[in-house]
Amino acid sequence: MTDSVSETWRDLRQKLAGYPARAFWVCLIGVSLENMDQAFFSFVLPQISKELNWTVQERGWYMALTFVIAGVCIAALGSLTDKVGRKAVFSTSMLVGSLFVTAMYWAKSTFAFVGLRTLGFALGGIQSPVVGTIVVEETPARYRGLMSGILQIGYPIGWFLASQFVLLMTDRWGWRSVFFVALFSVPYMLVIQKYLRETAAFLKARAATERGDPTAAQGRFSDLFTKEMRFRSVILFLGEYFHVFAYGSTILLTAYFQEFRSFTMRDAVSLVGWSYGVGAIGYVIAAIVGEFFIARRTTCIIWAWLGSVAFFIMIWWAKDYWTTVLFYCLMTVFFYGTTAVKFTFIAENFPARLRATGVTFSGSLAVNLGVATGPLALSYAVPYFDGDWNKAYTLCGILPIFVSGAFFLLMPKAPLGIEEDRVAGIVT
Repeated sequence: MTDSVSETWRDLRQKLAGYPARAFWVCLIGVSLENMDQAFFSFVLPQISKELNWTVQERGWYMALTFVIAGVCIAALGSLTDKVGRKAVFSTSMLVGSLFVTAMYWAKSTFAFVGLRTLGFALGGIQSPVVGTIVVEETPARYRGLMSGILQIGYPIGWFLASQFVLLMTDRWGWRSVFFVALFSVPYMLVIQKYLRETAAFLKARAATERGDPTAAQGRFSDLFTKEMRFRSVILFLGEYFHVFAYGSTILLTAYFQEFRSFTMRDAVSLVGWSYGVGAIGYVIAAIVGEFFIARRTTCIIWAWLGSVAFFIMIWWAKDYWTTVLFYCLMTVFFYGTTAVKFTFIAENFPARLRATGVTFSGSLAVNLGVATGPLALSYAVPYFDGDWNKAYTLCGILPIFVSGAFFLLMPKAPLGIEEDRVAGIVT
């Protein structure tokens, strides 16, 4: 067993040496910074709501509006990514998205906050499918699931970093000051321009299109609903949607801890931030398990359902602060960690010419619709249950995870896109 692990580790280092490793780190740092920028809004959402006198339902509608509009924009940009290239969209979104987040420092009205949040999330949120596509296409086939899975730790890393800036800056300069941290991300576009190149899969797909090859037309949304792709596209979309519907409701956990559990702002932010930091471990373990031990589809289901159990215990059983910390960490390790396998599972089910389009539809569009409707549903469930957030979270957080798993069970085990890549000579 030890020899096998050592041999795998040596092979991994050899296969990733040079540019594949460099591309991975450029993408990981970029998506971590982007997630940090977007997390600031969620961490100070209770303070924004209080200043602007938003009701619980109004807060839910404003969040839903931002995510729905941003989701449509990200889907459109994803299609653009299959036309102009991954690198150009990545570097541009790094610059523009960060500037919109920074501008929230001066926002004084609901229109300004909602507008800037929507624009910032739309331009920054495109990075997740883009960098995921880059890593999938630049990593040797043997390890692409592992590396694209580990890439997803950019999400919890970003949220952890954001929480530390909130804790550091809020008491000194007020909660608005945290939006200035987004300026750190602006110069990173120069790193992308210098150290990242366009992927071979994209260049081959574009070259085939320029030759007039009818089988290599650039990705269109209509291609997702051909006879060959329809079932995969729809089932992946629904599985992702219900999973992220549950996740969307958890965006309000910072408010839940302050408004229902009576935690201080510092305790709530610290709890959520550190739980995300610990949760990064679950992403890595899920990526390893899904790559070397059991099928990615099976890993998605097991990780999500274990996370739902931890979620249930945190809501209904954990009463004191440290017990809550323990089970929140377990929830992030499993429930959020599912993302490390889910992205690769979705990406592998689309051929190269359609991959970014497929990932933005079955991935990013489903994510943004889920993350919009999850908190909106929770905002109505809380008053429906007479202010009992625990019942509301059972309905809007825990139950959808099981529904998501049921949809993933319907998916074929064999990925479609990666096999086509091998035949085309794009991967090794």
